[in-house]
Amino acid sequence: MREERRVVITGMGAITPNGHDPEALWEAVRSGRSGIDVLSGEEFADLAVRIGGQVRGFDAEAVLPRALARRLSPIQHWAIAAADQALAQAGIRESGAREDGAEALPWERERVGVIAATGSGPVDAMQAATRSLLADGPRSVPLTLSIHGAPDSAAALLSQRWDFRGPAQGVSATCASGAIGLGEGLRRIRHGYADAVLVVGMEDCLNPVNLSSNANMRALAAGFEDHPTAASRPFDRSRSGFVMSQGAAAILLESEAGAAARGAVPLVELAGFGAASDAHHPTNPHPDGRGAAAAVREALADAGLGPADIDHINAHATGTLAGDAAELAAFDASLGAAARTIPISATKSSTGHLLGASGVVEAIIASLSMRDRTLPPTLNLETCEFDGWDIVSGQARELTGTASGPGSSLTVDTVLSTSFGFGGHNGALVLRRPKP
Repeated sequence: MREERRVVITGMGAITPNGHDPEALWEAVRSGRSGIDVLSGEEFADLAVRIGGQVRGFDAEAVLPRALARRLSPIQHWAIAAADQALAQAGIRESGAREDGAEALPWERERVGVIAATGSGPVDAMQAATRSLLADGPRSVPLTLSIHGAPDSAAALLSQRWDFRGPAQGVSATCASGAIGLGEGLRRIRHGYADAVLVVGMEDCLNPVNLSSNANMRALAAGFEDHPTAASRPFDRSRSGFVMSQGAAAILLESEAGAAARGAVPLVELAGFGAASDAHHPTNPHPDGRGAAAAVREALADAGLGPADIDHINAHATGTLAGDAAELAAFDASLGAAARTIPISATKSSTGHLLGASGVVEAIIASLSMRDRTLPPTLNLETCEFDGWDIVSGQARELTGTASGPGSSLTVDTVLSTSFGFGGHNGALVLRRPKP
């Protein structure tokens, strides 16, 4: 039987509407700055919904050779850039990615895996190829579509870029993809099948096709073109849907023992993971939140914790009418009396909804909230529909000291982060401050 091992995060990276690295993302979220704006581009001019969280000012050629950058989609540019940041923070330099480099990787290459988590992958490539086919015939369809057009293609690109020879694969579970990708990486390391796993969450559905589809099902917040930063309104009585965003985030997981042996500093322990299905409806969550509650219970059990051990919740909280209500019902069912005492933040009010990337983005936010002992605010919460909950709103909540420190009564050492998606996909993560 393989020995179970603790798993820690040693590197993080992010390319988001709120900033092009984790610190910029965190500073925007904690200070209440929104990354949501009116979408730039003529293709959005006639759409019913023309707001979203766009990645602006990113230079792909600063990360990749021009020829490769031109062959790849923006979602892959962001995924590679975020992964490079995570590996750099973990102390892995590019020389370790080459056979002839003077510096070797700290792990056997066959024991480093890559997981690319996404709901849809590089949909822009398929849409562009379809337009070319209709306009100019079969010869116009790029041959690279077969190579780089699949949802898991970023995993292959990253394994080649860094010469990681363990399993490289995609994970797709709509908006729960990122959380489930992290959970699968956790299990792979915990049970001894890998020593390190690079998990990248990525999404880019800010295009007329995907926006129109979601707008037609009335899933998106509409009518906020004059005040785009007010559109994402989790838990507010006037909420009307989610705001779609694009971007990528990366987390490097490795065993606690392995990190200690190579002198790496653990940022956070990924302590627990749970996943479940609603088995209910193509888009609507179960009204009782039964699948979400099951995922939360499993994550707590996996971490060996109880509801009273959770100091903070980074909620999925997209701002849809049914979703927010079902999520709070799930917390009631899974956390019991403790649910109403745990502070909750809904950071999609700042970032928008990065769909399959959101679980990784919010794991980064949760990690930095523990580091700085600061609970980020929920924006636009003017009239809360739900009584009796401790939802952090207005401004960030600064906590002082530790539970055992003199004169201190507040701390954030353990965070529950939840991700739910269309189709009834549910994922929950428990992150914990690493032991000294």
